[in-house]
Amino acid sequence: MPAVKAILVPGSSTQISQPSCTPGYPWALAHSSHQDSLCSCPWEPAVWASNPSPRPGTPPPGAPPPARAERRAERGRGHGSFLWSSRARNASSAPLRNDSAPLAVMETAAEFVVESPDVVYGPEAIEAQYEYRTTSVSREDGVLKVHPVSTRFTFRTARQVPRLGVMLVGWGGNNGTTLTAAVLANRLRLSWPTRTGRKEANYYGSLTQAGTVSLGLDAAGQEVFVPFRALLPMVSPDDLVFDGWDISSLNLAEAMRRAQVLDWGLQEQLWPHMEALRPRPSVYIPEFIAANQSTRADNLIPGTRAQQLEQIRKDIRDFRSRAGLDKVIVLWTANTERFCELVPGLNDTAENLLRTIQLGLEVSPSTLFAVASILEGCAFLNGSPQNTLVPGALELAWQRRVFVGGDDFKSGQTKVKSVLVDFLIGSGLKTMSIVSYNHLGNNDGRNLSAPPQFRSKEVSKSSVVDDMVQSNPVLYAPGEEPDHCVVIKYVPYVGDSKRALDEYTSELMLGGTNTLVLHNTCEDSLLAAPIMLDLAILTELCQRVSFCTDADPEPQGFHPVLSLLGFLFKAPLVPPGSPVVNALFRQRSCIENILRACMGLPPQNHMLLEHKMERPSPKQVEHGAAACLVSCKKEQAPTAPNGCTGDTNGHSKAEASLMSTT
Repeated sequence: MPAVKAILVPGSSTQISQPSCTPGYPWALAHSSHQDSLCSCPWEPAVWASNPSPRPGTPPPGAPPPARAERRAERGRGHGSFLWSSRARNASSAPLRNDSAPLAVMETAAEFVVESPDVVYGPEAIEAQYEYRTTSVSREDGVLKVHPVSTRFTFRTARQVPRLGVMLVGWGGNNGTTLTAAVLANRLRLSWPTRTGRKEANYYGSLTQAGTVSLGLDAAGQEVFVPFRALLPMVSPDDLVFDGWDISSLNLAEAMRRAQVLDWGLQEQLWPHMEALRPRPSVYIPEFIAANQSTRADNLIPGTRAQQLEQIRKDIRDFRSRAGLDKVIVLWTANTERFCELVPGLNDTAENLLRTIQLGLEVSPSTLFAVASILEGCAFLNGSPQNTLVPGALELAWQRRVFVGGDDFKSGQTKVKSVLVDFLIGSGLKTMSIVSYNHLGNNDGRNLSAPPQFRSKEVSKSSVVDDMVQSNPVLYAPGEEPDHCVVIKYVPYVGDSKRALDEYTSELMLGGTNTLVLHNTCEDSLLAAPIMLDLAILTELCQRVSFCTDADPEPQGFHPVLSLLGFLFKAPLVPPGSPVVNALFRQRSCIENILRACMGLPPQNHMLLEHKMERPSPKQVEHGAAACLVSCKKEQAPTAPNGCTGDTNGHSKAEASLMSTT
């Protein structure tokens, strides 16, 4: 089916049209470097040999694939980089386009245009006027006075999507190898047999690649959804270029096998592609990670702390140059470190931190990488729970206007907790006890078996409910909080398949209690890898967004502490004085609504007032007959076993639909 184009007109219904598509090549590409027209296909010759079961719609084996892209592997100085070159990008050829296969229903159309006098599609940028409405609260004589406030913003989003490189600290670990394998498998469109059937590569678990957002309602009153990645021009995961460091010298194929995360059939297909990739030497300071990691440490940067810092900076410059990159983002996915002491004169300011490195005093490996990244103008994201971004590193990021974010990927147990506690407290139940136990058998679990490293993780996991508790002073007195216990055990046999058990006990009315017990089996690295993708893609997008207000017309960007990424972190860093939000749906709404603002769209408020009115609007009346016919047909469901076919008042669903319009 060809791609569906939706033209969104604020204040009116969505109109749908269907552009033409090149016969035989049904994949529509968007915001992508391999795009010359709306409908194109980026297959490579290597796909035919490695994928015996192509996806529906692909040319048969032996057919000449379009000359769209070429891969190349490059090795040098004992390491390999994951490189892929594409055609020159033409970002201004269409307002917005999507780079994945169009889905078969209108609601998932990927291309849309906002038709509004407040939105201008220029050849270089999308500019949107946006009215930001909030409230200000004051206290006067014991009375809370609420004042509506409106600020007019102008957002500018550069449309040129850069060639982006991602450097992973801990490239040879479970997360690093899984992420690299995932991008390769998707790029090559691999499939492999399992005991439950044949599986195909995808990006499930990624907010940007597998999530959707609602644009609004169409003429029939139905919501129209598009992929999250269609909101603004974003880097395609298939275009990412990888490199990185690791204290282990194993190439990525051997490291992938050591990790035991992927099915054997997939590993076999990926082996020749992963074997040429070898991590650069990394920094190893034994006192910061568990002693049991010493057997892996055979690939190290020698010298003083200052020399190690300079080598990291050289590695970043070398990668950028060799791969022909526009931007590099550095992401820490290595071992959890113990917390670093915050000492005045040592790491409290940028100047003191740089001097500490020069003198060879205490600084963690992760902080060394953060400082090197900032000095090279590269965003740094911390995927582990330790306090990598000490005050001196944050000040340095502010001085250099470089994005930093953290801490600790939010993937399994904590993500569930940030939803469930929000639900319990939001429902008026007083949660009094939260007990979280988990065990895992990968190298992360092995490292966390040491008490100092476990303490870093415990702190990260324990703070996730704080804002939800503080949001309800009806339930909790000042300073009151639930008992919260976190336990992590190392059980080698379970490998990367982490087990999480949680018990939530809440008080009910009249002295009652309610206890929820959950068991969650988390494929640890398969949950973390798509989060890493989202972090890189969203961080790069934020680098292309600037804005100003009527009161402050000088353009500015987001604060260097990129708190917008809180949805993806257990313990999100925020700018000084900013509230910390852990509730998952508030975090997701923040990302979605900021991206909507960049397109001049109102925030998603889920009110659906047009469906809650006693008297429908003229537009609803106009389309009411057709909508009613469709609705009635859909709702003639089989009779339930108990004989009930309608609502609690005994009305059939068709009757209820008609009654609402009388």
